[in-house]
Amino acid sequence: MKAAQIKEYSQDETIFLNNDVSMPKIGEDQLLVEVFSASINPFDSIIMKGYVKDLIKTPFPFTIGGDFSGRVLEVGQKVIGFKQKDEVFGTALMLAGGSGSFAEFAAVSPDRVALKPKNLNYNQAASLPLVGSSAVQTLEDEMKLASGQKILIHGGAGGIGSISIQLAKHLGAYVATTVSKKDVDFVKNLGADEVIDYKDDRFEERLKDYDAVYDTVGGETTNRSFSVLKKGGILASMKGPPDEELSKKYQVLGVAINTKVNTEHLNRVKELVEENVIGPQVDKIFSLDEIKEAFVYKSGSHPRGKVIVRIRS
Repeated sequence: MKAAQIKEYSQDETIFLNNDVSMPKIGEDQLLVEVFSASINPFDSIIMKGYVKDLIKTPFPFTIGGDFSGRVLEVGQKVIGFKQKDEVFGTALMLAGGSGSFAEFAAVSPDRVALKPKNLNYNQAASLPLVGSSAVQTLEDEMKLASGQKILIHGGAGGIGSISIQLAKHLGAYVATTVSKKDVDFVKNLGADEVIDYKDDRFEERLKDYDAVYDTVGGETTNRSFSVLKKGGILASMKGPPDEELSKKYQVLGVAINTKVNTEHLNRVKELVEENVIGPQVDKIFSLDEIKEAFVYKSGSHPRGKVIVRIRS
């Protein structure tokens, strides 16, 4: 089968297409999935650059990729809840019990998979596992965001931000977001109430007494966000733990989000999609043969939403 693999760790993200990869063999507690589409996440680059190499025991070359949508081909003997030909979406990430999603077939853990939303095609569904799970986990589980509250979402045009804006509006919150000038109309159409150009404006000078900040950017943006919050507010970051001293100073809760792409979160995403609460945001679609170009585009263009790798039509 075809699969996108790496044969060494490199800062240059040296991914290549291997046309002669063995089919994954599943265990009795796994599913074999025919992959139709996959999507690129920042964590794919983290793996390629070797930042988590101590957690990876698989020898080179190995297949990368997490998010996918596809169809079940084979069901392990101990797996319940899935059957052959089920249309599913989830993660095939190696560190989550899978064999990598940038491939024609993948072994996956049933605990990281759910039935695909009925109203989405495979490309759309593949855009959602990580970003949808991140939004649900952060806004509903961690923040418990409620009607009438105010939230600032950094990076509102990105994969996580674009879904989080939609979910926050559904929950009844007032939503401010930071984006580049070219993305202002895009996030307004998603429902953002207040949009701040992060290059020209200082968001901390415009926003005060917010209940929550969801930071997908990191760095100084995280530290500058503390002053936006009211006492007792929450700052959730996708970029590691917020500064503990600043959390104490401003009397807020700082939380590092480690996204759990699991069946529970995926079923919630499916529900929200089928109720037309949130919609996938697909920026561009590449074929598996164009995997290198897809990564170059992802790293250099600041996509609106997700970049998709179509495995089969």
